[in-house]
Amino acid sequence: MRQLHDQLFPGDGEEHAAVLAAGVARLPDGGGRLLGREVIPALDGRDYIPGKRGHRMLTASFVTKAALYCRDEGLAYLAVHCHGGSRSVAFSSTDLASHERGYPALLDVLRGQPVGALVLAQEALAGDLWLPDGTRTAIPQTRILGRPWRTLYPSPPPSLCRADPTYDRQTRLFSDRGQLTLSQLKVTVIGAGGAGSLLIEYLARLGIGHLVIIDPDRIDVTNLPRVVGSTRWDARAWFTYESRPDWMRRLGRRTATPKVRIAARLARKANPKMVIEPIFGDITDSAVIGRLLDCDFVFLAADTMQARLVFNALVHQYLIPGAQVGAKVQADRKTGELLDVFTAYRPITPDRGCLWCNGLINTARLQEEALAPDERQAQRYVEDPTVVAPSVITLNATASAHAANDFLFTVLGLLDPEAEHDYLRLRPQKATLYYDGIRKDADCPECGHEGRFARGDAGRLPTRARP
Repeated sequence: MRQLHDQLFPGDGEEHAAVLAAGVARLPDGGGRLLGREVIPALDGRDYIPGKRGHRMLTASFVTKAALYCRDEGLAYLAVHCHGGSRSVAFSSTDLASHERGYPALLDVLRGQPVGALVLAQEALAGDLWLPDGTRTAIPQTRILGRPWRTLYPSPPPSLCRADPTYDRQTRLFSDRGQLTLSQLKVTVIGAGGAGSLLIEYLARLGIGHLVIIDPDRIDVTNLPRVVGSTRWDARAWFTYESRPDWMRRLGRRTATPKVRIAARLARKANPKMVIEPIFGDITDSAVIGRLLDCDFVFLAADTMQARLVFNALVHQYLIPGAQVGAKVQADRKTGELLDVFTAYRPITPDRGCLWCNGLINTARLQEEALAPDERQAQRYVEDPTVVAPSVITLNATASAHAANDFLFTVLGLLDPEAEHDYLRLRPQKATLYYDGIRKDADCPECGHEGRFARGDAGRLPTRARP
């Protein structure tokens, strides 16, 4: 957005233009999102010249070149120009007439991708979008994914009635409009274990409108101290005592409650009005990932490399910001001596924080996780997946609470723009707090502009199809 703003508003008060090449995300409900990928600036006097019917116009050669580029890349074509004013903006009658003359032909050139126009003021944006099926629609709002978020409208939205009094203490901080924003968000939590279950309760009590919960596992007795809302009956504890016969213990494990069902039960008690979508499955399944494309934010509270891979791709390909949350305890396997204890919160946004760039996706572990359990055992991997790492609820709570706070202040526009955007690590054993600097590789095939960045449906997510 900064590049587009600088192109349109260089400070001279004149009208300027560009083309925005945008990825397209077609959503499960039949709607869609446009994902700003690349600004193609129009040079004044060469590409953007005095108009024959209006004030100024893009040249035919510039439009043709930009449209062919968008077609070849599988992107939408959006012509953009600026008007004066601040908080309200609209197309002129001349603008709309030019769309009617030119956009039907551009739809033929784009071969199935949308065509449209945006007009911007300093704090407002209006859009006129032409879809491949011949329908035409306005763009009601545009989200700028920074820290904090900004939302632009064609004109200021109307004032609101008082929010649900249940959230009175929150609205004193967030305002009624902030609480309404929370109620309209769709948030996903990947992993309903120690950190995930805490996040789920926080989000439910905050008044999030739609919550998706993904986890492929069932609860067991070793999870009970840290999974919020779980019970001994959920874990079928009576069936799984060591003194029970093998067949009974297997039955107990097989019939234990899925973690997503416990999480959904917990969330429903906290917020009966919330839409809750529990998915007892794996984030690497293509059928699962397809249900997340209309999400507004994703928390990653699972620590497999496969989950990191898909989550990272989702953030950058579909511009869905997220955060990785977790805690780690490293101990010497022979002596039991503590080597390191830390909690981690890592904001992952389309512009910063790529897990690939920061060395947080281990290719060897990816290959290991792709193998069947007997294959892993045959190859004698050092990191045996059957060895359960230490975990404590208070460590998970530290990371989860910080993640929830940062999410709130970011999405509600309350975060100081100068706030740190680094990864956070807290080491309770040493009573120290660290900020890990974030690296970014311009040539990264994940977050780089030559990679999957904002490609939407034109890219391919690293999912695993169901057999």
